[in-house]
Amino acid sequence: MFATISQIAASATAPSNLLPAIGLLGLIIALASRGRRGLWLASLGIGGTLIAGILPIANILIRPLEERFPKYQEDGRPIDGIIVLSGAVDLANSLDRDEFSLNGAAERFVRFMEMARRHPEARLVYTGGGSGDPSRSEAQLAAEQMQRLGLSTERLLIETASGTTWDNARNTKDLLGARARGRWVLITSAWHMPRAMGCFQKVGLAVVPYPVDYQTRGPIDSIRPFTVVGHGLQRLDIAVKEWLGLFGYRISGRTSSFFPRPNSMDFPQRDLAPAAAN
Repeated sequence: MFATISQIAASATAPSNLLPAIGLLGLIIALASRGRRGLWLASLGIGGTLIAGILPIANILIRPLEERFPKYQEDGRPIDGIIVLSGAVDLANSLDRDEFSLNGAAERFVRFMEMARRHPEARLVYTGGGSGDPSRSEAQLAAEQMQRLGLSTERLLIETASGTTWDNARNTKDLLGARARGRWVLITSAWHMPRAMGCFQKVGLAVVPYPVDYQTRGPIDSIRPFTVVGHGLQRLDIAVKEWLGLFGYRISGRTSSFFPRPNSMDFPQRDLAPAAAN
């Protein structure tokens, strides 16, 4: 239920939907009443679409999300397991064409496979992407693809029911049981990491963040305009959805703070000398 409401809210508040809708409503009002109010509303929608799509507003909004957690660095300590959140697979395309297909968040899947090979002793968890049928969930399709790529499924646990980030955290902890007390690395998109970490912290599953799938290159993108309106709107949709998600999760009690921060023990290489890290 919450997942459905979230999807509807995300579609309704997406700037790429909302701004053109305002412009269209203004045109309808202007044609129906021949008044200036409709023209003003139409100008607001059309102008807002262009401004939001060209100016680097999206980058200014998304950069704090991406920079909240530092890039993952190996520190020599053993890893008990690696968790990746769903979202990298184009589920509809994969099912309709019967061909495994990744989307713009493909780096989640790629980095997960890379870490799995780098740490052959670690357990693996792929969580989420439920479609109603566990055999047709993203996690199941990803597991089948990993097996085709040579990854042993004996190491892999899949969680197929989650439809939200909160479900990811809660169901993963239940799936791991006593093993949740180990040292686990969490992989997801950098812009999504604050909300994901907030959920995992809330359920009491300590994880080390591994942000991937960065949308921006750094501070320069805060002043660089977009050359394609659609690209700017697409990124703005991501940023707005994530900020609203942080707000919604906080007021619903799914996180303990509006803008979750790193745990002090997540990055010992920053605080301790290598000899003292053990």
